[in-house]
Amino acid sequence: MHWIWTVLIGFLAGLVARAVTPGKGPTGFIMTAVLGVAGSVLASFVGQAMGWYAQGEITGFIGSVVGAIVLLVVYHMATRGSGS
Repeated sequence: MHWIWTVLIGFLAGLVARAVTPGKGPTGFIMTAVLGVAGSVLASFVGQAMGWYAQGEITGFIGSVVGAIVLLVVYHMATRGSGS
């Protein structure tokens, strides 16, 4: 059940990350969701492994949003020149 919540939170985190990340990146809805889920899983794993927060804390959502923003920015930087 923990992973289902992580995926759902990741989806929401991806949407929040998309809203706060500047610019019109090439990212569509599906890629935003995938990056959000990946950021959520990564932030959950790292945050809990480092002891920053426990499972189910609101800090986990904040970490998921930050993880999704980082992945979204890295994705935009990696694909910046390939679309033109």
